[in-house]
Amino acid sequence: MSRKKPGVIGILTGGGDVPGLNPAIRAVTIRALREGYKVIGLRRGWAGVTEIIRDKGTDNSNNYQFLTEEIVSRAGRTGGTFLHTSRTKPSKMNKDDVPVHLKDKYNADENDLTPEVLKNLDWLGVDYLIPIGGDDTLSYAVRLYQEGLKVIAIPKTMDNDVPGTDYCIGFSTCVTRTIALTNSLRTIAGSHERFLVLEVFGRYAGFTAMLPTMAGAAHRCVIPEYKFNIEKLTELLIYDRNHNPSHYSVVLVSEGAMFEGGEMVFADRSTDAYGHARLGGIGDLVELSAKHNNGKTINTIDQKLGYMVRGGDPDAIDSVVPMAFGNLALDLLLKSLHGRLVVLKNGRYDNMPLDVVTGTKKVVNVDHFYDIERYRPKYENFEMKPLFIMTSEG
Repeated sequence: MSRKKPGVIGILTGGGDVPGLNPAIRAVTIRALREGYKVIGLRRGWAGVTEIIRDKGTDNSNNYQFLTEEIVSRAGRTGGTFLHTSRTKPSKMNKDDVPVHLKDKYNADENDLTPEVLKNLDWLGVDYLIPIGGDDTLSYAVRLYQEGLKVIAIPKTMDNDVPGTDYCIGFSTCVTRTIALTNSLRTIAGSHERFLVLEVFGRYAGFTAMLPTMAGAAHRCVIPEYKFNIEKLTELLIYDRNHNPSHYSVVLVSEGAMFEGGEMVFADRSTDAYGHARLGGIGDLVELSAKHNNGKTINTIDQKLGYMVRGGDPDAIDSVVPMAFGNLALDLLLKSLHGRLVVLKNGRYDNMPLDVVTGTKKVVNVDHFYDIERYRPKYENFEMKPLFIMTSEG
């Protein structure tokens, strides 16, 4: 194992928070410090890196901090990210989001602040960068690597949709929470003999709906990878309800699932701050239920699980995997291997070229894993499948 003189490692978390980020920061920091490196925590994802003012007399404590074992050990067992996070992407920054001290220089409607990011990292003395994030955060890491920065990335997203890896930090806790919350809501659905429709994360990939359904949390699930027929779903849910002694049925709906014809499921046609369609309201299920239920409508409990599945402490897998990912990143750094993504593939820890993040998409393989007639996962041959069944190659 070749060794160079230890330098400075920068670490950041970007995108949505998930349980498991603090254990990953802890793993990287403790290993790095013991190997003789200094570690700088870059705060609020790419936002902190962008907003640094290169002046030693300026207070940049909101943008970065030096990490110690004491700091990371205290936070390492908790959820969220103590470094904080943002959805900032410096290569495509709106005029209104440009830091005040840079507004004169960057005043187009959309701005690329990458030159400032590179200067800021150099000013901090960062020799190596370890970003932890999903495909948006890591796609910008690819850009920095192409600009010459030494980058080793760690995949994180509860949607589990970062290409190249079977597992992303946050996914197991998301599945665990989804199952637990669904089971809690069953008592209400059963008491009132209703449909229970639960919306879960997954704008482009349906893993967070598939795995809980496969584990028995729901009768059906609809996912972004396959446009479904609302009348058929209603008929299936009535069948499930009629064959359930407690007279209710459950469907998990990925937030990005769509009706046949192109409409995002249950959309009210308004958009959020990012331009994404807002989701909610499922009157069509109630309206159609009478047709398949002897003229009687069936009321619906419509619940977004939302942030409940990403809050709180990590489960066992999201405590162990971040520890391993952090140490894998340091293994690569010590071997002078950069431009890599640490991964789990077929139950084994490994690494892949970082540009796999931008070179492909990771979604549910409908032919292999989704029953388009029954709107639920397929149960076929599980032999030699990885822990969470569906791999990065589908």
